[in-house]
Amino acid sequence: MSSDLLRIVDGLSREKNIDRETVFQDLEAAMVSAARKAYGQDDEVTVNIDRDTGNITASRFGEAIELKDLGRIAAQTAKQVMIQRIREAERGSILEEFLEKRGQIITGTVTRYEGGALLVNLGRTEGYLPRSEQIPGETHHPGERIRTLILDVREAPHQVKIILSRSHPDLIRRLFELEVPEVAERIIEIRALAREAGYRTKVAVTSIDTRVDAVGACVGVRGSRIKAIVDELGGEKIDIVRWNESSQILITNALRPAEISEIALCLELMRATVVVNDDQLSLAIGKRGQNVRLAARLTNWDIDILTPAEYNKGLDTMEKELGAIEGVDAVVIEKLLAMGMVSVMDVEEVGTEPLIEELGLEPEVAERMVAVAAEAAKRVAAEMEVERAAREAARKAAAEAEAAEGEAAEGEAGTTDEADGGGEAAEALVASPTEPTDSPAASAGEPESLMGEEKGPTVTEAGGADEPPPPAVEGSEAEKVEAGAALVSSSEDEGEVGQEDPSTPESTVETPEPEESRTESLDQ
Repeated sequence: MSSDLLRIVDGLSREKNIDRETVFQDLEAAMVSAARKAYGQDDEVTVNIDRDTGNITASRFGEAIELKDLGRIAAQTAKQVMIQRIREAERGSILEEFLEKRGQIITGTVTRYEGGALLVNLGRTEGYLPRSEQIPGETHHPGERIRTLILDVREAPHQVKIILSRSHPDLIRRLFELEVPEVAERIIEIRALAREAGYRTKVAVTSIDTRVDAVGACVGVRGSRIKAIVDELGGEKIDIVRWNESSQILITNALRPAEISEIALCLELMRATVVVNDDQLSLAIGKRGQNVRLAARLTNWDIDILTPAEYNKGLDTMEKELGAIEGVDAVVIEKLLAMGMVSVMDVEEVGTEPLIEELGLEPEVAERMVAVAAEAAKRVAAEMEVERAAREAARKAAAEAEAAEGEAAEGEAGTTDEADGGGEAAEALVASPTEPTDSPAASAGEPESLMGEEKGPTVTEAGGADEPPPPAVEGSEAEKVEAGAALVSSSEDEGEVGQEDPSTPESTVETPEPEESRTESLDQ
């Protein structure tokens, strides 16, 4: 029994990552509770377990007792107390372990979804990946292995709650440490990082060794290193930017692949006015402003993107409005430009203190400049709003015109198809032999002339015309019959002549009539 007890204690210690002495103390406490359950809660009970041999000794008020004689209820109490104490010790061990791993990447297995949150099996416990920390649009399946960042570790009632994240920017940093040895060895340093999870990330890197290219080392041979990170993030785009202590160069690198024409930095407002050509404007702003937004977060500068026309217009407005103030000359305007203020709105936001301290202006002149700039800024904002509305209306009109052209093109295509179908039907009619009419008169075998119907001349493809029908026959019934027979015989003769005449064009459309049926009906 003693050897089995030692083996069980060693197994619990390794499996639960609990100190061996803690397991012995928990067992002793459980046996004391069992003895007090059997004898009394106020009794003085002592239990000792030899750490080397595993022998158990118990005493009550100094007298030795046998634990095996305590009974079933006492044994059940000892079991419950032992399980509870070991679970508490295990929670404490898990808390200490994951507190040390906070901020690191851990690999787990997806277990299930609970109300949008994802539970991940981390081995000894489960991690909690909230919906807010998941990458938008990413889905996982039970049994899938994923890498997550341990964001926070909390001690909750009866459990340790481990908060995981896949959208935190530090996940990118840790992935670079795993995939790029130079980053893990601190030869390459990640100086700044901006991320929109699931879409795009910008990383600014620098190297402490001049022989190591920071950008090339992070990309890897044929992009092997960066590709592994992109695949882990589900195809998220990653831009690696070369870090520079100069804010102008850093902003230029952060806005790539757009080409920058000019940059004006206003230190008072921490604002950078970037001028790009018209063909580079959309590239600098990015899809839904993503490129300039990430560049601003990466560089910690508020970035405004302007075209040369907008930039020059702002300068002209500022020179015109402020130049009319007494005490403000071209030198003052040049100093404003040197401070990075390129519009009246910048002058309004800066206020009077920088104008007095940096430019040495009189307080009255500075206040007048700010007041004039505020009024001009309101007018400029109104004009920009009108221009924006006009552009929006023009865009909508262009979209509607394009949609109308598309509908017209579809209508023309449908008309052409119908015309082609009608031509094909006409060609089929000419090529196919004419069948007898399904009308009651035709089925009865009576001639059309006797039904009282008049037919105009039939125009053929050869350009001729049939003769008009003979006048109606008046007289007795016998005379009408004879006239009808004569008409039938004459039409038969004309048909035979038309068939024998080789000069008749093959394309002439002829309408054969059921001659035999007409003759039989007249005879009847």
